[in-house]
Amino acid sequence: MKIAVLVKEVPDTYGDRKLDLETGLADRAASEAVLDEIGERALEVALSYADSHDGTEITVVSMAPSGATATIRKGLAMGAGDAVHIADEELLGADLGLTAEVLAAAVRRGGYDLVITGNISTDGNAGMLPAMLAEHLDLPHLTNLSAVEIADGSVSGTRAVDGGQQQVTAELPAVISITEALPEARFPNFKGIMAAKKKPFEVIGLADLDVDAADQSTARSIMVSVAEKPPREAGEKVVDEGNGGVELAEFLIKNRLA
Repeated sequence: MKIAVLVKEVPDTYGDRKLDLETGLADRAASEAVLDEIGERALEVALSYADSHDGTEITVVSMAPSGATATIRKGLAMGAGDAVHIADEELLGADLGLTAEVLAAAVRRGGYDLVITGNISTDGNAGMLPAMLAEHLDLPHLTNLSAVEIADGSVSGTRAVDGGQQQVTAELPAVISITEALPEARFPNFKGIMAAKKKPFEVIGLADLDVDAADQSTARSIMVSVAEKPPREAGEKVVDEGNGGVELAEFLIKNRLA
């Protein structure tokens, strides 16, 4: 079985997150760049399956700036067999539509049986990419899975719904997305880190995928304005001098909280 795991370089969750006020894009120099944890968990799903199924081929696929090599290579150190890094200057500031189109082209090019992604990245927080990817590929997709079972020719899982859980299944090839309910990823050991340096690492661009970033036949979003969040204003203190209840009620009504 050939499995593609989508991973992403993101600003450290515990570091500073800032926007570049000139471009409207994330200022990736504001904090350390790391592999998104939800992507690591997605990779762990694939690696756990490979542990008991010989012949499983796992590829980490990432659309990221050219400087993300070391971050993506962590997926190889964890146990993936090879990596595909999509790096192209024309992808700077790509929206979800273009990102989904590019990743779909990379997946189509690799001919994978299963694509595993996280449900939502920690930087963009859009959560729509798995469904958009499946639409481009014309494949069934199972989203927000809290448990996954991969079988010969099918994939199934469990996801939370209002009032309970839902069991879902799809024939392969398919796209699935997982939540943080899945186990944490294994930590790369020294042997894995050394082996990662010799594993295949392919860097491709838009020309290799036959995707035109400037093509307007599909929607492309643009940033029209950006501003820093205004500083928090001082709160209003209500001192109870016999009329505290009335003042509180008036405050709630004034701010449409009641």
